[in-house]
Amino acid sequence: MVSNPVHGLPFLPGTSFKDLTKTAFHRSQTLGYRNGYAVVRRPTVGIGGDRLKVNQLSQADLDELASKIPILTYGQARQAPPAAFVPAHVAFDKKVFLESQGIELNPPEKMALDPYTELRKQPLRKYVTPTDFDQLKQFLTFDKQVLRFYAIWDDTDSMFGECRTYIIHYYLMDDTVEIREVHERNDGRDPFPLLMNRQRMPKVLVENAKNFPRCVLEISDKEVLEWYTAKDFIVGKPLTILGRTFFIYDCDPFTRQYYQEKFGISDLPRIDMSKKEPPPMKQELPPYNGFGLIEDSAQNCFALIPKAPQKDVIKMLMNENKVLRYLATLESPFPEDKGRRFVLSYFLATDMISIFEPPVRNSGIIGGKYLGRTKVVKPGSSVENPVYYGPSDFFIGAVIEVFGHRFVILDTDDYVLKYMESNAAQYSPEALLSIQNHIRKQEAPAPELDGQQAEEDPGVQDLEALIDTIQKQLKDRPCRDNIREAFQIYDKEASGYVDRETFFKICGSYQLPVDDSLIKELIRMCSHGEDKIDYYNFVRAFSN
Repeated sequence: MVSNPVHGLPFLPGTSFKDLTKTAFHRSQTLGYRNGYAVVRRPTVGIGGDRLKVNQLSQADLDELASKIPILTYGQARQAPPAAFVPAHVAFDKKVFLESQGIELNPPEKMALDPYTELRKQPLRKYVTPTDFDQLKQFLTFDKQVLRFYAIWDDTDSMFGECRTYIIHYYLMDDTVEIREVHERNDGRDPFPLLMNRQRMPKVLVENAKNFPRCVLEISDKEVLEWYTAKDFIVGKPLTILGRTFFIYDCDPFTRQYYQEKFGISDLPRIDMSKKEPPPMKQELPPYNGFGLIEDSAQNCFALIPKAPQKDVIKMLMNENKVLRYLATLESPFPEDKGRRFVLSYFLATDMISIFEPPVRNSGIIGGKYLGRTKVVKPGSSVENPVYYGPSDFFIGAVIEVFGHRFVILDTDDYVLKYMESNAAQYSPEALLSIQNHIRKQEAPAPELDGQQAEEDPGVQDLEALIDTIQKQLKDRPCRDNIREAFQIYDKEASGYVDRETFFKICGSYQLPVDDSLIKELIRMCSHGEDKIDYYNFVRAFSN
């Protein structure tokens, strides 16, 4: 390898320099514009302005080389084969207009009529009998005499159509017709006075004049066979003018007198065209889908934005926190449902029913809320007129059907007995008789139970004996009947149970001796689970 004697670098391209004093290393411009187009130019000098060591060709030489390149590469271009020969008698067969030669012709026109030939077709003599009608006499006789008719145009069959009122004027002096619009206040229309300007109206046109441009030209007697006259305007008959059918229902007194004198028509009736109120449509409610109350669902059919149905506020205030409780069993063919017991609560303020199933240990059925507060419809009632269960339907032995499930009432609490006694007029004799039999059974001495029967339900006997003992112990103290109402306030679902914290809070407010050993035992026996206490049996010990 030969080293560079100047810098001690290898003699390689880019590391050797011929002219150490050279400072310009720019390249010449090869792009430019000619007549607004970008063109490429060959460089005339090298880097830094040095002379190029290649042959310089002129522009003519370059153009010549450019034109010869395809020929030198691909050779001479091959000529396309000539088209097949088609004889003239075949090419122009069945061709008559000049369209094949690129000449467009106008559509065919009718042949011009010869005036002499048309004159020969007419009869030799034509006689016209002059009329005896005097227009001047008509003008002087019927000047300022106008027939007035009241008509309507019923366009309700078309989209957005309506029934509109018009006044038709017929001028006797020149047999012209004018139609005026009748505007009402706040009708939403521009106050144009006329629907049709005063003019003669053709009734029957000549057959050749049906396509006459009446919009731009006036119709003369040559295009009309018959014009509208006064005899065509009759009260009680339709009249078609300019494609609109008007029904004349009345006229003014002058018109009635004119028709009686001129045509002998004296019975022009006045037809009543006042708008009649349509018969009220019966609003049919859709079938009940089972969600919510029927009254709430029906509000969606009465208004776009439904409102809550009105409530009896006075009834709600008078019967607030008043609940009727019943002990019921489920009427079911399944044997596992025979021992189940339910507490039916009827709320007098809202006529709603709730069902609670007390939990029973080792029963295999999870107790708790069985049905939330809702109105229950009696079987057989319709959607339009639903009939709900009322207080008179609940008595001992009654069967209550709740959404396909039948419950038989077995017992009631003391408040139900007092309510039935104070509202005996609301109950049927059957319901009162069932309560009387229930009271007689409670007052009758309990039969002696043998050992086997006593062992069947010892917990109930112990609870009843404990309640009886507490009642005897507290007989000298005042009776507190409002304790039950205090518990019912916190028992929103009317289940008969409250939590332990609420239970002791209410007992503390009434100063009940919860520290007494008998009361502690009663609370233990009324407890269900770890957090629920049956206040129904607990309150019985404090009522006489």
